[in-house]
Amino acid sequence: MLEMEPLTLKGTDESPEIVMDKSTNVFKIEGKSMPEDVREFYKPLLHWLDAYIQSPNNDTTLVFRMDYFNSASSKQILEVLYRLQNLFKKGYKVQVEWHYMIDDEDMEDAGLAFSGILEVPIKLVSYT
Repeated sequence: MLEMEPLTLKGTDESPEIVMDKSTNVFKIEGKSMPEDVREFYKPLLHWLDAYIQSPNNDTTLVFRMDYFNSASSKQILEVLYRLQNLFKKGYKVQVEWHYMIDDEDMEDAGLAFSGILEVPIKLVSYT
């Protein structure tokens, strides 16, 4: 079996840091998401996840720690979550941790909204 190359994208003022590393079992998306071309920005992540789903780890936890994302980004985040849901439906242990600042109701509401749409477990985690 071929080892999957990690996907690492450095965060900027407009785009989140993304780390997808099957070998260390680290999966995280953090920062702000409002890149100029949202679909183009998320395309490598979605392709990576499509490959990962073919031969996933037994246990996958994706950590979101977003400060802000625009509505175009929310559609791409939903695409990411749909892929994890497909993995979950195949019987793999999958969890999403949705971290939000304790006083950020918008981010908390976004996590709640995603958990209402999807069957994949989403754990809301507040921090200060």
